[in-house]
Amino acid sequence: MQKRHQYQSKLIWTGNKGSGTSSYKAYERSYTINFAGKPLMEGSADPAFRGDPSKYNPEEMLIASLSSCHMLWYLHLCSVAGIRVKEYEDEAKGVMVELENGSGRFVEVVLYISVVIQQQQNMQEAAQLHEQANKMCFIANSCNFPVKHQIEINAIDI
Repeated sequence: MQKRHQYQSKLIWTGNKGSGTSSYKAYERSYTINFAGKPLMEGSADPAFRGDPSKYNPEEMLIASLSSCHMLWYLHLCSVAGIRVKEYEDEAKGVMVELENGSGRFVEVVLYISVVIQQQQNMQEAAQLHEQANKMCFIANSCNFPVKHQIEINAIDI
């Protein structure tokens, strides 16, 4: 039996400078996103599309979602396998192509992951668990482009 989970957010466009969308340059691409009981997120378009560079854009949020979902699955799988992760960092990078008609799509995301585990003897299994984490990641499973991984694992024997 499948379990169903529902998520809800509220988006409000905050970029009306007085004349609405009377012209392409007449409005800001700013908005807020609210999830019940959580801090407000401020968003905008990417600066390449007339957005505010101080606010999160949808493209950034997509790669952050992939990065954090992968990490959460990886940490879970390591804990089940008895591998003690001491540090985890990821510098996610995505490539989006823009088409002639103005639309576009992501063609890949690469997660550049650096992990420190407690024991040298677990390094091979720790590396293999990234593949399993990718298969389990809800967000990666929802994408129509490859999510790749460049992994560096170091161990500190204690």
